[in-house]
Amino acid sequence: MAIFHFLQHLDSQLLLLSQEYGYAAYIILFLIIFSETGLVIAPFLPGDTLLFVAGAVAALDTTGHAVFNLPMLIVSLTAAAFLGNLLNFQIGRWLGPKVFHWEKSRLFNPRHLAEAHAFYERHGGKTVVISRFLPILRTYAPFVAGVGDMSHSRFMAFNALGAFLWVVSLLMTGYFFGNVPFIKNNLSFMIAGIVAITLLPLAVAAIWARFRKRA
Repeated sequence: MAIFHFLQHLDSQLLLLSQEYGYAAYIILFLIIFSETGLVIAPFLPGDTLLFVAGAVAALDTTGHAVFNLPMLIVSLTAAAFLGNLLNFQIGRWLGPKVFHWEKSRLFNPRHLAEAHAFYERHGGKTVVISRFLPILRTYAPFVAGVGDMSHSRFMAFNALGAFLWVVSLLMTGYFFGNVPFIKNNLSFMIAGIVAITLLPLAVAAIWARFRKRA
């Protein structure tokens, strides 16, 4: 219930953070984005919606109060997204060879490791970038890239690109549109819409895979 209340009133919660904690609020946002992208156990954290609403809060005219500064948000949260994915990648890279060595295992068969490696060598770059915009997948994609032993330099380049595009696009969208009266007055519905839109490709892919399997 606490996380639902936080999401439902995300605009007022972030405004309160910026006013009460000042620069420490950037650290809190940094840790949320870092955890959502860097810890496999934290895909439930509000990445997309947090960025959108943070951009909207940065655009508010709150003279005399501590508010979010857009350039500081871009720099700090891009760094959080980049470092989170990097941690996830390194964990996967360290863990993969240690667990994928049971020939008869369905889950940890080394054949799966070889398949992951082949996939990320061919499609790893666009997967790392595109998964940024897909909840849940953005948490697991860098981990699997590490398990598949994707080239470190290649991962770093696409990780930086994906982090920048994801953070800047959502912050700027919130900055320019988050305070439009209709959007602001229906923010809870907008947040639900953002989540639904970002989850839609996953749902379509799942339905298509099921259809092909039946066919």
